[in-house]
Amino acid sequence: MERENIFKWKHYQPDIILLTVRWYLRYNLSLRDLVEMMEERGLSLSHTTIMRWVH
Repeated sequence: MERENIFKWKHYQPDIILLTVRWYLRYNLSLRDLVEMMEERGLSLSHTTIMRWVH
């Protein structure tokens, strides 16, 4: 049996998703703070995208 890909249909690489969720949970950052941090790294995200990843 093949392992299910939890990142199927996502528009971003899994390492970006995991890093963002990790920062959100570990450092209690706001979604908009994370958007700003990702923009500094050249990624354009909306706060609702991150919210969907977390919840």
